[in-house]
Amino acid sequence: MITAIIQARMGSTRLPGKIMMLVRNKPLLHYTINQVLQSKEIDKLVIATTDSPQDDQIVKFVDLYPVEIFRGSEEDVLDRYYQCAKKYAADIIIRITSDCPLIDPQLIDKCIADFKKNQFDYFSNVHKKVGDAWVYHLSGFPLGFAVEVFTFNILEKIWNNAKKQSEKENVTSYILNNSTPFKIGHMENFNDYSDIHLAVDHKIDFDLVKIVIEHFPDNEIFNLEKIVTFLNKNPKLKQMNSHIQFDQGYLKSLEKDKIMNEKLN
Repeated sequence: MITAIIQARMGSTRLPGKIMMLVRNKPLLHYTINQVLQSKEIDKLVIATTDSPQDDQIVKFVDLYPVEIFRGSEEDVLDRYYQCAKKYAADIIIRITSDCPLIDPQLIDKCIADFKKNQFDYFSNVHKKVGDAWVYHLSGFPLGFAVEVFTFNILEKIWNNAKKQSEKENVTSYILNNSTPFKIGHMENFNDYSDIHLAVDHKIDFDLVKIVIEHFPDNEIFNLEKIVTFLNKNPKLKQMNSHIQFDQGYLKSLEKDKIMNEKLN
């Protein structure tokens, strides 16, 4: 069973409630769900939200779609992912985040195909080997087009062994910190589009994504190349949010690790 899990919650620290912000009278979460549903490889899509009452509206909204819903820990995202994958008997897991409303379904399917062909433990288009270490890297893709693919067995190993706060908040970071036992693969884009930021973390990100969505016809299935063509014809749009550091969430998690280590020592 190939299962895509979209992690979603209302309590974003940088832009609370962002996934329910409206574009063409539809929440951003609608676009993420609709894009993932176009994948030809995925058997099941699950929205993994939290037990927090503020996420009741996500559950109510998702009921309108042909997807499953799972509720779990708000802070321990890794546990939420693991318990969700276990409940739905996922063999291969596709990790997508809800702040990526323009995720390309063709890109998802290419990542899954490479993962299966080479029998990787973990595969993504947002990590790259630099020297002896695997690091977070856009690999030529725009921010907001991240796809991660891994087996349930690997997820279970991560769940059993991850101790750091950053490894519990960022589901797959344990693999990068402990890469030796794992067979890891990655996809690099032929062209470098990493100057394009289409993940929604701040209001200015939302403003840009809104412009992109409204440029295309209603009910468009968004395609990476079409989006890049549009933005390259309108280069000032790419500059709207280019000043924002793209890995703020992960860096914040690492800071929590540092504080925890200082307390223990």
